[in-house]
Amino acid sequence: MRSVRMRILATLLVLAAVGVGGWQLLPSRDDQNRTITVGTTDAVTSLDPAGAYDAGSWALFNNVFQSLLTFEPGGVTPVPDAAENCGFVGTDLSTYRCELRDGLTFPSGRVMTAQDVKYSFDRVKRIKSNVGPSSLLDTLGSVTASGRTVTFRLSSPDATFPLKVATGAGSIVDREKYPADALRTDNAVDGTGPYTLTTYTRDKKAVLAPNSHYRGALDGTGRPVELRYYPDSDALAGAWKEKRIDVATRTLPPEVLAGLNAADPGQRVSVADSAEIRNLYLNTREGSPLHDTRVRRAMAWLIDRDKLAATVYKGTVDPLYSLIPTGITGHTTSFFDSYPQLSTAKARALLTAAGASLPVRLTYGYATGRGAASAEEAAEVKRQLEAGGLFKVTVKGYEWTDFQKRWAGGKLDAYAVGWVADFPDPDTYGGPLVGSNGTMSTGYRNRTVDRLITASQQYADRSEATRDFRSVQEAVARDVPVIPLWQAKEYVVTSENVGGGQYLSDGTGVFRLWRLNWI
Repeated sequence: MRSVRMRILATLLVLAAVGVGGWQLLPSRDDQNRTITVGTTDAVTSLDPAGAYDAGSWALFNNVFQSLLTFEPGGVTPVPDAAENCGFVGTDLSTYRCELRDGLTFPSGRVMTAQDVKYSFDRVKRIKSNVGPSSLLDTLGSVTASGRTVTFRLSSPDATFPLKVATGAGSIVDREKYPADALRTDNAVDGTGPYTLTTYTRDKKAVLAPNSHYRGALDGTGRPVELRYYPDSDALAGAWKEKRIDVATRTLPPEVLAGLNAADPGQRVSVADSAEIRNLYLNTREGSPLHDTRVRRAMAWLIDRDKLAATVYKGTVDPLYSLIPTGITGHTTSFFDSYPQLSTAKARALLTAAGASLPVRLTYGYATGRGAASAEEAAEVKRQLEAGGLFKVTVKGYEWTDFQKRWAGGKLDAYAVGWVADFPDPDTYGGPLVGSNGTMSTGYRNRTVDRLITASQQYADRSEATRDFRSVQEAVARDVPVIPLWQAKEYVVTSENVGGGQYLSDGTGVFRLWRLNWI
């Protein structure tokens, strides 16, 4: 059904002095139950799937909850997980039906039913958290459950709906443990994933134990894992250097990534292309200093992505010139085509035409600790915008949850946010980022863009959606509700006795802790 092809390069695996033979060593009996510690700077917004739409939360959801479908490593077509089988009914792509797998049990011992599936999707839509994933289910009209059968009726044809079901938005919860119209607020999780959450301390750690009752797409569960959350990339680097963690991912400082040594016998490194991007989002609402399209276009003439990638990120990211990244169907270079070189003169002319009082004053927000160099990035973007005296930028970092609330509430004029693909399809960069009801809350409304996004979803052969997405990117470059900055690479570093790091994250949106192993 899917023809999209991600440019996920074959992972470069650096085998240190231990040699290839080390991969063939089997873990000792004592290692079977030894915990693997994984460090990250990604934070968890909520343990409730209805209240989180971010990489840190979904990384945890991938492991403690099940969705009806999931993605195999490198796959672009979802496969059954909690479902026995799924498929569209008829040819109009507006009715999707799944048969639930037998014998799935929640931690309480209660058997999962189709009613739990319906309940899980209904509450995401009903709660509609402003930092939750309800926008991802915008084409879902209704859900019915009968026996082991779940039927989704869509408001418009949507070939991407199975991919959305396979995300954290499709996490199935125990309807007896989660309130129907409010988020669960304790530190417990009741799911049927390959792991159970035994301990959780906000912003500190999540302790995961293999779920012996798991049944699904995986052949088995992995080793015990402890996720450790660090406030910033320097703290993560310190933990790695001091050998307090076995795996470091998302995100070490750029200078550490740039200095990784293939000859170091104490570590294994995997590097792969990624569909993760980072954008500068602009508040287009009336009353914002960036409300006028000409002011936003002026900003686009001043952003030097190449310098940002080379100096702040030490060449560990690639400049990005469009909404959809390289390697995803429909990618273009719309911002390069529209703004081919830096030009203070063109920016000044646009601001003069807009009648703007110079310098244009704006606030720029970012999340502290979330990116490897967010503060340095903000300082460089501020320098670029202010260089010609056209803008005056006030920069401030915020704790992640506070940051989310501020951008969702329209309290920031500009804000830099990373975006990890929900699934390997261009649609994940459409509605959520630039749709009228998108999660980035820029206030941007363009009926043509909305129509093109909806039209693109009707194609089962995703290559046929290319023309629509090219038009979307042209409109975005013209209206500038967002300025693309860079596209990431995927780095995972493990100690020499931990294998599976190359499978941990591969651009499909799944974080596979169960693939980590002692060797």
